[in-house]
Amino acid sequence: MPILLFVAYVVAEIAAFAWAVSTIGVLWTIVLLLAGSVIGMVLVRSQGRKVFAGLRRASQGESSPTRAIADGVLVGLGAVLMFVPGLVTSVLGLLLLLPPTRMVIRPAVVLLGARRFGALAAAASAGGRVFGGRAYNSATVIDGEVVDEYPTTAGYPRYDRPAITRATVEGDTGSQFPRT
Repeated sequence: MPILLFVAYVVAEIAAFAWAVSTIGVLWTIVLLLAGSVIGMVLVRSQGRKVFAGLRRASQGESSPTRAIADGVLVGLGAVLMFVPGLVTSVLGLLLLLPPTRMVIRPAVVLLGARRFGALAAAASAGGRVFGGRAYNSATVIDGEVVDEYPTTAGYPRYDRPAITRATVEGDTGSQFPRT
């Protein structure tokens, strides 16, 4: 399947390049590619700053994290498409970097993310794991107390004794470490 996608990508890029050359000429097609790259780099920088500012506001609770994350995904995908050679990928990358286009595509990205990572997010917030799309809570709590078996002398710890002995772990009285 990935090979078929790659072949479709190559065919689409060659067809777009041939169409552009036949429509506007070789020189203008090269100028178009270079101008698209320059515009793409400027947009990646400016939109990247806006995305990071949105993520910072979301982390401080000032705005919705859903919008910030969706914009981050779309700007990242647009940046990757800008650096993949070809007219089609450059046009798609430019479209993803423009805020009006992202505003239209954002709900689909949020829906896809919620469907894809909903169980993962629920499990992460509950401290559990995800198996087969279902979240399981695996948090284990062990009640106990800490006993300072080797007191410090004058505020300095004694390093000649092990910190954890088999007796403390297994409750065994016949420890391999002698008690003094």
